[in-house]
Amino acid sequence: MAEHRVPPTPNNFHVWFNYSVGAASDLKRAIDILIGNKRPFDAATNRELFASFVGSQGPDLGAVSNASQRLHSVMAAARQFLTTAIADNRLQMQAIDDVAGQGKAGHDPKLLVESLMHELARAAARAIKLEAGFVEKTRELDAIRESLNKSEQRAKTDTLTGLPNRRALDEFFRSAQIAAMERGEPLSVLLIDIDHFKSFNDNFGHGVGDQVLRLMAKVLSERLREGDLPARYGGEELIAVLPGADLATCVAVAERIRHSIAECRITRRSTGEVLPNITVSIGAAQFLPGESMSDLVERCDCALYAAKRGGRNQVVTANEPDSERAAS
Repeated sequence: MAEHRVPPTPNNFHVWFNYSVGAASDLKRAIDILIGNKRPFDAATNRELFASFVGSQGPDLGAVSNASQRLHSVMAAARQFLTTAIADNRLQMQAIDDVAGQGKAGHDPKLLVESLMHELARAAARAIKLEAGFVEKTRELDAIRESLNKSEQRAKTDTLTGLPNRRALDEFFRSAQIAAMERGEPLSVLLIDIDHFKSFNDNFGHGVGDQVLRLMAKVLSERLREGDLPARYGGEELIAVLPGADLATCVAVAERIRHSIAECRITRRSTGEVLPNITVSIGAAQFLPGESMSDLVERCDCALYAAKRGGRNQVVTANEPDSERAAS
């Protein structure tokens, strides 16, 4: 942490302890990529590492705590409303019984009717007040539900690219994996890496590098099919899960993404300078029944590095000879 100037906060200690003991291979890979690309471990990067690999087991704890307190308040108010309603109902029944008793005693019918109407008006006013209270608390419950939904969404979103993060990716893949095995349908994954990203960062700065990542994320989202999931995998690597896609379909999608990125023109915001074109290498693999996500991504990774060795700016599948040799 000292070597890479990582502030000694509890969350950062948690991340780097897991990294140092090798407790999470995905975390180690992400940090190694960042180190290899000389990415600074600034506050945003440190938050992202913690959220993606350590603290992504649920919604934001602060939001959950706040929602819990608000929910407790709403429930307490609801109990009070019910208590009041029960008491009012008893008073109303007692008042009606009293009027009935006075009628049997021969009291003036006009006065009895006026008394009964007065009591009914009071009961109606109490009912309106209670209804307004329940409506208010219902709105508050809706607000709590919306707050928790937003917190859950933040917990599944990468802060830099706006893509789903590792937590969202893991959840989506598990569902897609089960569906593929149950229905006997194909499932494919593609892994994307920016060519020469380290030198690009060194020449133009990390701010421009972040701009490139956001552009890649936009292209990836736009070029995928409906029902596919794009996500940030780590460092400059993006990943996509394609349910129902065999390897040929996955390659076609990957080629569409690769061409779209190669055609992009990036302008440096501060100077208006048009930067060199960005290219990507892509590894693609089709899911084997029972295969874990880590094994599938590892095969994609082997294909990706075969694409790098083969000259970059290309798509390589995990069943091509070069990628098989890389895996061996």
